[in-house]
Amino acid sequence: MQSSIPAVILAGGLGTRIREETEFKPKPMVEIGGRPILWHIMKHLSFYSINRFIICVGYKGDMIRDYFLNYRSRNNDFTVSLGAHDRLTFHANHEESDWSVTVVETGPLTNTGGRVLKIQKYVEGERFLCTYGDGLSDINIQALNEFHLKKDRIATISAVRPVSRFGVLDLDQASNVLRFQEKPQAENWINGGFFVFKPEIFKYLTHEVVLEKEPLQALCTERQLSAFKHDGFWQPMDTFRESKLLNDLWNTGNAPWDSSRK
Repeated sequence: MQSSIPAVILAGGLGTRIREETEFKPKPMVEIGGRPILWHIMKHLSFYSINRFIICVGYKGDMIRDYFLNYRSRNNDFTVSLGAHDRLTFHANHEESDWSVTVVETGPLTNTGGRVLKIQKYVEGERFLCTYGDGLSDINIQALNEFHLKKDRIATISAVRPVSRFGVLDLDQASNVLRFQEKPQAENWINGGFFVFKPEIFKYLTHEVVLEKEPLQALCTERQLSAFKHDGFWQPMDTFRESKLLNDLWNTGNAPWDSSRK
């Protein structure tokens, strides 16, 4: 990227639509291939030299705190000497040793705009990326950032066209099937969940506001919102079925978001 920017990850919601997992853990800690989906998102961003993360926690946030507080022991071989004064020796560095992770309590019921507002002091005066902690994509973050710089507006939103959950039938007037499309890509663009913001975004936020409603609408009205179109892989994890889909992609070596494949 032209310059490294911090990434704000919204990881505090309740995740009620995937209760099979989130009854016991926050949704960003649901595992894909043995690693939290939050880790997969961060690995994708770090491929584009984003290594400074601000994570907004809320619901069961202690699990996210503990994960990063114990990250070194989780991901390295180590020897512990169980004497009068325990000594801990790590035998290697994990691949994420250059990451800087700031975990911020933003409350379990806070709306998305309020969560971003609460981390303002950690990105003071900086352009920053913002995304959700529950979806994966192969979006080109460098291209997204360059598009944002070229447009020079307060905010850039990623636009995606999701694949339909169902096959589509084209019928004629006599109810004959002319064509069957197995889970085609939708025609309309939707919010893909990867934003780039200038510091001016905080003028549009309050502690109660939903980021995706009044703030983005106000930016639209003022012609301060651009859309970066992404036609590649994009998959939220809102249901157990979608969690299984992402795990299947990872376990078969077909995960488009996997930076090791790039």
